[in-house]
Amino acid sequence: MKSSAFPETSGDAASRGRILIVEDDPEAAEFFRHVLVTRGRFEVTHTPDPVTALALAAAQCWNLLLADLDLPGMSGLELLAALRPITPRLPGIVVTAHPLGLSPALAAPGTVQPDAVLAKPVRADLLLETASMLAARLGRPR
Repeated sequence: MKSSAFPETSGDAASRGRILIVEDDPEAAEFFRHVLVTRGRFEVTHTPDPVTALALAAAQCWNLLLADLDLPGMSGLELLAALRPITPRLPGIVVTAHPLGLSPALAAPGTVQPDAVLAKPVRADLLLETASMLAARLGRPR
């Protein structure tokens, strides 16, 4: 796994869109990357660091953000809230290991809500279906 200063990108020019993954668990990140690149034909960039993700989102065009709920220094929801002024139309998926009904962060009033929440372990077919649907909202980035 590369350091957060050098985000890892995979995919090709014939991709269906660009997805920014922000996940600090290397195994989960590799699973997401593998499914989205090999089965979904997306170009994927991964960073474990939310601050790096903010810089990438400001500098480049994306079709989708996929972020872990529990990240070091900033939650996936805080990251999504910070991205809204920069990229207001960017859809976001938050993944969590918490039982969905028991995560207080997802239910807090005033919290920016993601477009989808997926529970870990995430099924590959559900990840692909959800990412494909949300990424298609913006079309191909320029």
